[in-house]
This record gives sequence, C-alpha cells and structure tokens, in this order.
Amino acid sequence: MYNLISLKYNKRLFIRTKVPFTYIMNSISTIFNASNWLEREIWDFYGIFFSHHNDLRRILTDYGFEGFPLRKSFPLSGFTELMYNLNLKILNYTAVNTNLMQQLRFIHFNVTNYKIK
Repeated sequence: MYNLISLKYNKRLFIRTKVPFTYIMNSISTIFNASNWLEREIWDFYGIFFSHHNDLRRILTDYGFEGFPLRKSFPLSGFTELMYNLNLKILNYTAVNTNLMQQLRFIHFNVTNYKIK
C-alpha cells in the first residue's frame, strides 16, 4: 500500500495491491526518497523483495535473524538471544532456555474487589 501526498495540490493517491510472497516488486525509492526506509521495513518484516533498491538490508530485527516475523515463519521461543556486553563492548549470542517461564502470560484479576461506579 502506497500513500502518496502532494503538498502543492493538496491531493492524496492511495495505491493498494495484493502481492504474493514470491513476487519481486519494483522499488520507488529512486522516485520518492522517503520510501527507502519503508521498503526496507517491508522486506525485513514480510520478506517482499524490492528490485533496484540500493540498500535492502535488515532494519529492525536482529542481524542473524532468519525468517520474517510478520509471516509467522519462525519458532516462538527461539534458540539464541542477542545481548550487548557493555564491559567488553561486543555482541553476545547466548542459548535460550527451552523451558521459558510462562506464568506472566496468564493474568488473573480479583473481580470481587473491583466496584463499578
């Protein structure tokens, strides 16, 4: 979906299309420079590739992340996590415990003490 705005004429142009994941889109970053960041974000989250894009790399996910988060094509609990060590000034990849704590997922409210006014 593109939302193009003309400040001079006070007009908007909305372009919406459905794209299969295997389709390669043409980049408009050479015409509209502001679309550079947005196309990188679409590629990073959905995996839709843009041809003729000069800087198509990960922008919001981890450097070694495999898959695309909004496609839901990755394990939910993960295998490694990335942490920055301030003392050594390096990135540390550590193994994630497979028995993750899930107690915080279920929140139980005490409804008897709550009064509706």
